[in-house]
Amino acid sequence: MPRPPEYGLIYNWDGNPHGYSEYPQTMEQFLDKVYGPMEDTQVRAHFWCVGEHAARWESDVLETVGDVHGRVYENARSYTFHENVRAMIDRGEDPQAEIITRGHELGMEVYASVRMNDNHFGGAQPSDLATMRHTELTRMRIEHPEWVLGDKTTPWFAVSWNLEHPEVRENRFRHCEEVARRWEWDGIELDWQRHGFHLPDDYGYRMRYVITDVQRAVREVTDELAEQRGRPYYLAARVSGTPEMSYRIGYDVETWIADGLVDILIPAGGAHTDPLIAVEQYLAMCEGTDVAVYPGFDARVDGWDWTGFVGPENPLLKDQLRTRAVASQWHAAGSDGIYLFNWHANRDSRRELMNQIGSVDTLAGTDKVFAAAHRYKDAFGTVGQSWAGAFDNDRLWGQVPVPLKPTMTGEGPTITVEQGDDLEANQPADIRLRLFLDEWVVGDVVKVYWDGEERSDVRQEYHLAEDTAGNPMDAQIYDVGQASWFLLDLDPEEAAKGKHTVKVVLEHRNPQVVSDVVLTNVELAVTYEAEN
Repeated sequence: MPRPPEYGLIYNWDGNPHGYSEYPQTMEQFLDKVYGPMEDTQVRAHFWCVGEHAARWESDVLETVGDVHGRVYENARSYTFHENVRAMIDRGEDPQAEIITRGHELGMEVYASVRMNDNHFGGAQPSDLATMRHTELTRMRIEHPEWVLGDKTTPWFAVSWNLEHPEVRENRFRHCEEVARRWEWDGIELDWQRHGFHLPDDYGYRMRYVITDVQRAVREVTDELAEQRGRPYYLAARVSGTPEMSYRIGYDVETWIADGLVDILIPAGGAHTDPLIAVEQYLAMCEGTDVAVYPGFDARVDGWDWTGFVGPENPLLKDQLRTRAVASQWHAAGSDGIYLFNWHANRDSRRELMNQIGSVDTLAGTDKVFAAAHRYKDAFGTVGQSWAGAFDNDRLWGQVPVPLKPTMTGEGPTITVEQGDDLEANQPADIRLRLFLDEWVVGDVVKVYWDGEERSDVRQEYHLAEDTAGNPMDAQIYDVGQASWFLLDLDPEEAAKGKHTVKVVLEHRNPQVVSDVVLTNVELAVTYEAEN
């Protein structure tokens, strides 16, 4: 297969536009919801999620959405979404065909995206399958609880398919095959990261061949279709953020590349954005081939923890600054483009970013916050705790939060921050290192080193957070905070493009406080327009 075109940005829609209009949704309403966010942006490829386990068309191999419970739904949202789909089918309309046509009219290539093991079943257990109501459940899962992972994985994903079973792999393959053959897509994506729990815990690497079995079978179909059509039929795969974790889950990426089983590789987090995607490692694996690498964003850079990335900006602006910074890093690493997942948007809400992050040129001169990634896991491992285990495979090398402990030799955490902008070509107005220390109090002595040099020009400012329960009107009462920012202004030469180290040493802790000082944020804010 020849190398895929340069797409700049790939936008993955999860299918939600079916539920964005009152029943019965018209085709034009639907297409406006689908393409409104992408039109006149840097998006050159649209990956449309065709569904999870049931078909949004009259299928020869799958149940149609709504059939499993006789078109009686678990809630209003599910009713609106699925009855809008059924209304289109009843009217003789084909939303997949219309999506392809409209995308081509807008100059985009359009791929089908198949979620290979989606689990939005709310932590259900195998024992729940016979009685639970969920539109994506399907009779196959109800009748064969022995084909799900059960207690062989984290509890939240207990009813995910176990790809050990040939019947399960056959089902996933037939789903992909029917989608590929029925419509004139430009390609198909196997979204293995929705969700990356396919095999019993600790067997992913050893049994990676069973996932390759499905990947290879779909490749044979796309090769056949490409030959019949006389033009490429590309195969994309979304995998984990690092090669090591891909192998651990069961993605034999090296074999896929060597055997020509993939054309577009999309390394991405399984649960929200992983800013630590190993772009350079994946590019090295693809060197000498025509495989393109598109690292992937999820809904927010800092995931569930985005409100924990405290100020000084509001959370929405902070996420925009972080998104630009991560995109800058991925471009600097040599990525072929960028992939957007779960960017639920209307015509305007993501437009600015989607006209910036697709290229180095349009990112130049935009404000950014480069930062150390947060490592966070769901603290709960019990049945029913929301998304328990979903974060285990992402941000493995997150460097914060980290408690500051007294040491004998002046040691402290050394954090690496990668700055992705060429500051010689575009001179910023301000470059500031920002360290957030939770539980810092008067009497604590903290030393900060930038690139190995102790800095005496660091200043401390309290993070003023009001007691919202006792002060619901949000007026400033406190002049002191239980956390502080430690700030250091830098010049462009000190913060040049590339990796920099920040070492933070707790030299003395106030003996009257027993809690830890915790370094929660290490950020490099690059601002191009001076504040008035």
